[in-house]
Amino acid sequence: MSLDQAAIGRRFAPVALLVTRSRLRNFAAATGQADPIYIDVNAAEQAGHRDLPVPPTFMFGIELEAPNPFGYLTDLGVDLRTVLHGEQRFDYHQIAHAGDELTAVSRIDDIYSKRNGLLDFIVKSTIVTDQDDTRVATLSSTTVVQNKHGKDER
Repeated sequence: MSLDQAAIGRRFAPVALLVTRSRLRNFAAATGQADPIYIDVNAAEQAGHRDLPVPPTFMFGIELEAPNPFGYLTDLGVDLRTVLHGEQRFDYHQIAHAGDELTAVSRIDDIYSKRNGLLDFIVKSTIVTDQDDTRVATLSSTTVVQNKHGKDER
């Protein structure tokens, strides 16, 4: 079943996250960041940062703080057991640090099908801003939905 393209342009409620040192240290450890600037405030300051910087890919997790982060998929009628992570891109505009409050606002940019409807693709963009409403990053993700039947097999 192909997804309803009427969802293109749909915006999601903002999700805010106060970035703490402990959260950054845990993320750095979980992702294998070996650079001490991600865990040691003195090392971060010596490298020119005002506090621990946000490690790469950390911002992907902001939306996971929402009460139902994958609710938009179920709203589209997607069976979460058929979902694959297709692609993720991060464009950074400035460095965020511990103590910043980051807000993520997402929208569905595109929905399209391939392989005669066997695969649907949902392209979502997310703008992350800080407490001063300055853009910190732009994220793009593609979710792939595996359909049981293509368009001609229903």
